[in-house]
Amino acid sequence: MRMRRRAMLAGAVSLAAVTIAGCGERPQTPAGGGADGRIRIGIVAKSLGNGFFEAVHKGANEAAAALNAEIIFTGPTTPTAEGQIETLNALIAQRVDAIAISANDPDAVVPTLQRAMQRGIKVISYDSAVAKEGRAVHLAPSSDVLIGQTVAQLAAELAPEGKGKVAVVSATPTSTNQNSWLAQMQQALPRYPGLQFAGVVYGDDVSDKSYRETVALVKQHPDLAVIVSLSSVGIVAAAKAIEDQGLTAKVKVTGLGLPSELIGYVRKGVVPKFAIWNPIDLGYAATQVAARLARGEKSENGQEISLERVGTVSFDDDGVGAMAKPFIYDQSNVEQFAAIF
Repeated sequence: MRMRRRAMLAGAVSLAAVTIAGCGERPQTPAGGGADGRIRIGIVAKSLGNGFFEAVHKGANEAAAALNAEIIFTGPTTPTAEGQIETLNALIAQRVDAIAISANDPDAVVPTLQRAMQRGIKVISYDSAVAKEGRAVHLAPSSDVLIGQTVAQLAAELAPEGKGKVAVVSATPTSTNQNSWLAQMQQALPRYPGLQFAGVVYGDDVSDKSYRETVALVKQHPDLAVIVSLSSVGIVAAAKAIEDQGLTAKVKVTGLGLPSELIGYVRKGVVPKFAIWNPIDLGYAATQVAARLARGEKSENGQEISLERVGTVSFDDDGVGAMAKPFIYDQSNVEQFAAIF
């Protein structure tokens, strides 16, 4: 499931009062990390080679430079829970001070993350949540409700006269964030009575499969008006499939994606508009949160704290912090942001 300067991560995330205790917890210096106060933070992507997470890495490095921290950016080659578990075990063996992970599966990684916490490693999730038992807090780039409302609105704006069939290309069936966004989108669709929900297909965050699923979708629903992709990989694959099928004038693609990957499709009219938060700021904020926890910082529930240039954040009783509504990109601004991420 990928603005710097125009940050959509303005939002709200404070650190819930979290002190992770467990057998074998490591003693920390007052500054956290080593004798010089330097800490090491593992940033775990859903998969490597994904433009969204490359932008997250850039933001993490930016924060690390100001935090006296070292970033170990890592992840599996394919977006699987098994691959992430292997990655997490490697980070635990390296005795990092904190781990920030975007989960491929909310539950499968929990036992491994619990073992990390028992060893004194502070664990947060970002982007795609880990179940509560496996992390201290979760940093969401936006709220599920706002994302669902945004993509439903985009579909209504792109459907001819606000009418027609709408289908979704998602990532994996177990992806926490994708499933939540889909549920909220479906709840928002009744606001647009001209839209009919045709169904959802899963491209597993893999380009080839997302392409094939899109082709199958338009063959199954020849009267389809809009395809919404909740995956930054899927939206590019869906756009290519629609163009290759010669359906640019008939089927519009929208959803969540990266400006640098979609600028060509915006110019061609395949993807007239789309949305995304700022993955650079997401990486920056996740690193800030992880570093603060690693250095022993705590706050009461709901209390706002500063995360430097990103703004302030606060976590609810479940340790979840939600960001702002995703930003809309179209012909008027995509070129500007494509140069950034």
